[in-house]
Parts: sequence; C-alpha cells; structure tokens
Amino acid sequence: MKSPALVLAICCTSIVVAVMDISIVTVALPSIRRDLGASVEGLQWTVDAYTLVLAGFLVLAGSTADRFGRKRVFLTGLAVFGIGSLLCGVAPGIGWLIAARAVQAAGGTMLNPVALAIVVTTFPAPAERARAIGVFGAMSGLALALGPIVGGALVDGLGWRAVFWVNVPIIAAAIVATVRFVPESRAARARRFDPAGQVLVVLVLGCVVEAIIEARRLGWTSPVILGLLGVAALAVAALRRCERRRADPLLELRLFRSVPFSGAIVMALFALCGFGAFLFATTQYLQDVRGLPALDAGLCLLPVGVLVLVLSPRTGRLVGARGPRLPLVVAGVALALGGAATAWLGPATPLPLVLVVSLLFGVFLGTVNPPITTTAVSGMPASMAGVAGSLASAGRQTGTTLGVALAGTVGAGPGVWWLVAALGAGVLVLALVSTGERAAATGRRAAELFAEVEGVSHRRPTG
Repeated sequence: MKSPALVLAICCTSIVVAVMDISIVTVALPSIRRDLGASVEGLQWTVDAYTLVLAGFLVLAGSTADRFGRKRVFLTGLAVFGIGSLLCGVAPGIGWLIAARAVQAAGGTMLNPVALAIVVTTFPAPAERARAIGVFGAMSGLALALGPIVGGALVDGLGWRAVFWVNVPIIAAAIVATVRFVPESRAARARRFDPAGQVLVVLVLGCVVEAIIEARRLGWTSPVILGLLGVAALAVAALRRCERRRADPLLELRLFRSVPFSGAIVMALFALCGFGAFLFATTQYLQDVRGLPALDAGLCLLPVGVLVLVLSPRTGRLVGARGPRLPLVVAGVALALGGAATAWLGPATPLPLVLVVSLLFGVFLGTVNPPITTTAVSGMPASMAGVAGSLASAGRQTGTTLGVALAGTVGAGPGVWWLVAALGAGVLVLALVSTGERAAATGRRAAELFAEVEGVSHRRPTG
C-alpha cells in the first residue's frame, strides 16, 4: 500500500519544478538579452513559448492520461521536461532557446494536470481530498513566488543557463520516486481524442498571443494584427460548433454549465494574468530601472514568497472548512490594491516602500490558488478529474501567457499596473458571483450531466 502523503509529495515536487520554470526565467531575462542579443519580443517569447504550449496541450495531456494511465503519462512528462531543460541550458541563440522552451513545456503539460488527477484519485474522501488539493494548489503559488529568488541566486552565481540545468537532478529523482511509489490509475471510461478541437485551441491561443506581442512593434491597427485576431475569432466559433457535436470533446463545454467551475476558470485566467504581468514588469523594473543585480532583484520578491508559504496552507484548510468565498474575496482585493499602488511607484521610490507594496501580491497569491483549484474539481465525478483539472491549469497558463504578453506590449509604465488592478476587481466580482447558493445549484446540475460518463448512459444532451 503506497503512502498517500508520499504520493502527494512526489506530485507537489513535479508541479514545483514545472511551475517554477515560468517565474524562475523572468529574473534571468536581462542576462539572456545581454548574452544572446535578444529583443523585447524575444524575451516575451522565451516566457510565452513555455506557457503557451502548457496552455494549449494541458487538456490533451489530462485526457491522454485518463486513457493510457496517469503514472505512465506522468513519467513521460518528467523525461521530456528533463530533456527540454538540458536543451535550454545549451541553447546557442534566442531562437534555439525559444524552441527548447517549447520542448520543455511539452513535458510540463504531462505534469500539472496529470499530477492533480493522481492526487484526486489517491485521496477519495472529500475532506482529505480538499486538504490535499489545497496543498497541491499552494505549491503552485509558492513555486511562482520563489522562482525569481532561486533564479536570481543561480544567475548571479552560475549564469542564466543554470536556471535550466538545476531541473535535471530534481527530475531524475522524481522519476525514480514515481516508478517506486506512485500507483497507476485510469478513468473508468477513456475519452476519445479530438484532433480538430486540439488544433483549434492551439490556433486561438497562438494567434492571440502573437497579436499581443507583435502589437508593440506593428500597432494594433496593423493588417497583420487584425488578421491574427480575426483568425482567432473564427477559430473560437469553429471550436464551439465542433465541440458541441462530439461525444468526447477536448473542451468539455458541459462543464461550463457549472457557475463555480466557469468562475474558477475565469478567475484563474484573471489572477495569473495579473501575476504574470507583475513578475515580468517587476523584474525588469528592479534590474533595468533600479540597476539591481539578479540576486538582489530576486530577494526583493522574498516577501511575496514568504507570504505565500505562510498563507497557502492556511487558505487550503480554510477552504476545506468554510468554502472558497472569503479567500477569493481577499485575493481579488489584494490584487486590485497591489496594481493600483504599484502604478504610483517610480525610479526614485524608496526601496522599502516597493517591498511593502509587493506584500499585497504575496497576500493575493497566497489566497487565490487553493480555492480556485478546489472549486474547479469539487463536485465533479472521478472520471472527469483529468479534464476538469486540465482546464483549471489551462486557465492559469493562459493567464500567465497573456500577462507576460500584455506587460511587454503595454510597457512597464502605470498602464500595466492599472490593468492588473482591473483584473483584481474582476476576481473580486467573480468570487462573489460564483460562490453563492444559486451558483452551487448549477454545479450540482452540471455534475448530474456526467452520469453517462460513469457508465449509466452515453447519450449526449441536445440543445
């Protein structure tokens, strides 16, 4: 009998490595720019090539794991992630680095949602599952917050390539532990693949991100930008039509009949968009505007990491005991205030004041991830754990991708911070709307629609 706590620890290790690689790179960007002669757009794609692949293929990874076995797919993801990390560490130019980041992310897609599904199946009791999911979600937030600190130490001590090489021994240890201790599991009924839906999802995300990044250089009224946005809009319409006709769609639209689930996905999008913009803009501000070395810039974000470490476990327990509303309200208010306060900071602002303002982002990140993760998968049947968890993770990664793209396009001025404040206000509104009794009733009705997935029937609802 495998220890559930040990399985949870292995899954948390994998998500820490995969998620930390989003934020650990941000503090290395100035060094990468100097060493490889990269443009701002190249730096944006260094981050977004990773998060875009994650967002585009997470759902496919979750359903693939449900079909072929979660342990098997998880091990494959660890191996590919380790190979991608090695390729990043030896990249001779920015183009090679971006391509290697995509390989790395291909492995990452098989870690986050699959690990969450393993956790859900390992802890069948609702109360224990809520606590385990809370710990798992907290590790995601902690990894994002600590990434710049770890990255700063590695960049100053060993150079920017070390932020990728450090993954290799961790991944090797995780592979050994997974082989020995993680049990295999599959969904009761495997979902069929949806190649058309997968292509359309990637097309939508790729066009939107490319349009945002290139708008800085070409302008929003450029025919290229308008064309990209037009293609994205057409792909959205085609995706909606295509997915409604499939018995096992990649993007399970019936899940979105649950207001709590829909709210969790949109809140994940808003929240991580705000935090992605915060990380990208803040690390550039600390190093390029204030002239701090990488380690000092990372240490300036230490208050954020400490607050996440302190608040996330408590938030997970609070969600299990009283529900997600209060933590989500606190997170929305903290993000809105943090964005508004940062908009007034300048090059000569005393550094202690900058650190105090960053505390608001620590409060935000420490209270937002556990309730979002719990809300996304709670109430759903076990066979949908991979899909629901994948969509929640895809919301996070899409948000991070858009946050980095918007931060680079808008620039490091007040505009990006007012955008962050607006995203915080959106999280607050959604928290209030999606956590009431009426919203919970829609979640119960949505869960009933999946009775056929459990083997009762396979008839799709119409209309």
